[in-house]
Amino acid sequence: MSTNSIKLLASDVHRGLAELVARRLGTRITPSEFKRDSNGEVQFSIGESVRDEDIFIVCQIGSGIVNDRVVELLIMINACKTASARRITVILPNFPYARQDRKDKSRAPITAKLMADMLTTAGCDHVITMDLHASQIQGFFDVPVDNLYAEPSVVRYIKEKINYRDAIIISPDAGGAKRAAGLADRLDLNFALIHKERARANEVSRMVLVGDVTDKICIIVDDMADTCGTLAKAAEVLLENGAKQVIAIVTHGILSGNAIKNINNSKLTRVVCTNTVPFEEKLGLCPKLDTIDISAVLAESIRRLHNGESISYLFKNAPL
Repeated sequence: MSTNSIKLLASDVHRGLAELVARRLGTRITPSEFKRDSNGEVQFSIGESVRDEDIFIVCQIGSGIVNDRVVELLIMINACKTASARRITVILPNFPYARQDRKDKSRAPITAKLMADMLTTAGCDHVITMDLHASQIQGFFDVPVDNLYAEPSVVRYIKEKINYRDAIIISPDAGGAKRAAGLADRLDLNFALIHKERARANEVSRMVLVGDVTDKICIIVDDMADTCGTLAKAAEVLLENGAKQVIAIVTHGILSGNAIKNINNSKLTRVVCTNTVPFEEKLGLCPKLDTIDISAVLAESIRRLHNGESISYLFKNAPL
């Protein structure tokens, strides 16, 4: 007989965040089995009944084999749907293909919309994500989407780990100005902006600082860090303009390509990422890396959604 309880599912790789969420909820990850054929096809089965249960699939997608993780997630969703789950919610903190949210050139796809279509077709009833690169992606779905914010957790980190009274918030580009201004308001700090001109993708040719950072601890805030070339150049510009030190805080630490080398060789004092993306193995390669755990936010969103409570409380507050 169904109790309509919370059932957590996770892939057999990158389970760290799912395990932290399960521990905070006082539950366990539902047993499941993955088998991969020699040709790469995935066979998946759930180890116990999920009929009429409330299913939450926690999926961390980082750099590397993104497409394999996406297909595995779709298979897991469809397995729950065909097993007669009451509701299937996907916890996807780092939404894949979020940067492809518009048709910016001829004959280009809007892949973020395709992701939304695939998730809903597979059987997803609800999506919980964090700091979407473009908020309009929520409109690509025909099911509810809750876009949580890392800002409350970042505010707590800054207050506990940084002498923030001597700090200034920096946006690394014009697109992040609203995010930086909101964080600066919450901390009662000033903020500055770096205008960057790109010669080509992932390559910044020129940076211009707008604002005064003299004798300040500069805290660069952004939604994601990929190769970290922008952060490294931004640190040089800020220090050349009189900053005491530069700390970068990003939500999604994708850290692909030469990211670790770029951070180690940069003038950044610290690069802080939330654990939306799995990068545990990179922590040992880079002493400048630090982590903000957002499992409490995700666990509380699961509890509130399951009990029919409002999630908007989490937009401004970070549970302990």
